[in-house]
Amino acid sequence: MWAGRRPRRGRTPRLRSRAGGKRLRTPRSGLMFWVRARAGGRWAWASHGLPRGLAGTPRAVRAGQELEQGGGSQAFPSLLRADVPLASPCPGSGLLKKKTLVPGQGVDTRPHKGQDVTIRLKATLEDGSVVEENPALTFTLGDCDVLQALDLCVQLLEMGETALIMSDAKYCYGAQGRSPDVPPNAALTLEVELLAARDAPDLELLSGKEKIELANRKRERGNFFYQQADYVLAINSYDIALKIIGSSSKVDFSPDEETELLDVKVKCLNNLAASQLKLDHYEAALKSCNLVLEHQPGNIKALFRKGKVLAQQGEYREAIPILKAALKLEPSNKTIHAELSKLVKKHADQKNVETEMYRKMLGNPSAAGTPGKCKDKLPWSIPWKWLFGATAIALGGVALSVVIAARN
Repeated sequence: MWAGRRPRRGRTPRLRSRAGGKRLRTPRSGLMFWVRARAGGRWAWASHGLPRGLAGTPRAVRAGQELEQGGGSQAFPSLLRADVPLASPCPGSGLLKKKTLVPGQGVDTRPHKGQDVTIRLKATLEDGSVVEENPALTFTLGDCDVLQALDLCVQLLEMGETALIMSDAKYCYGAQGRSPDVPPNAALTLEVELLAARDAPDLELLSGKEKIELANRKRERGNFFYQQADYVLAINSYDIALKIIGSSSKVDFSPDEETELLDVKVKCLNNLAASQLKLDHYEAALKSCNLVLEHQPGNIKALFRKGKVLAQQGEYREAIPILKAALKLEPSNKTIHAELSKLVKKHADQKNVETEMYRKMLGNPSAAGTPGKCKDKLPWSIPWKWLFGATAIALGGVALSVVIAARN
């Protein structure tokens, strides 16, 4: 492949193309090659030819594609092979890389977020040991139903493409790992082939059983993220489950299915409140608890978490009766006992602080003890009997003045 030398500082070399003898410039940062993609059969600058031949995107450049030579008057047969790892979702971070092994059927065949995709998956550790192998794994793209590495990279696969994904633990099983086969902070290599992609089923047409199963899968995924201490993704999964449950339906459900759907909804709301509490989203957690209590006023988990939320907001007077109600429903619950005891003490401390503040506002900062009892009297304080006496004399003087004025 012919190209000009690497440009010196301040200079921009020119190349002569076959396109009508037009003079073209190379970039200042290095060489620009005049190439032709094998698939397209067109001559183009490498800046255009590479993305076209490599099926690149604004976020990534695919690997393993080949481009033929072409160029200026000194061109000779040559081959340019690009072997560039794809970095996503954080270009340059190196935490997630993708390399195409077998090209797909074109950019237009990439799946879209919200579609159900089926892939062939083989996951291995750095030492080569296989930790997961599935010939036909199906999931909803973008719903976080699988490893984040898969959710992010499968969106960039073409139909029929096979790719190798090298992922940091951050986008796999994280610091927790997956006992017993995936240790904590383990990087994974994922070999993935995109087999199929289709639109997700219409929620309105799902039977009661199908809707329950789908909502439960999303809820269980949320539980997985909660155990991984990834509360943001847990909230996302619980929200998806609640949307599925709350979606309208053109199919009639049996009473048992309605009851089971409500049970799944309550579980999702309770778990949602727990995740929101972990992130200190108190208003959102309070709303989730109240939604549970609308359906089940005696739900112990919702009562307990509502009491905790109110306590975190400093509303001890409201929180204590709620925790007492939860304890009454489950007297042997040590967690509720401990939380209630802690809350009663905090409330007592708060009352003492308020009492002392009121004393200072009334001008008696040295007083102590219970309200209404004063151990020390200020030098300017006036006994009550003298106060009443002075008031009576003043009122009598006013009355006498009125009588005298009337007679005159």
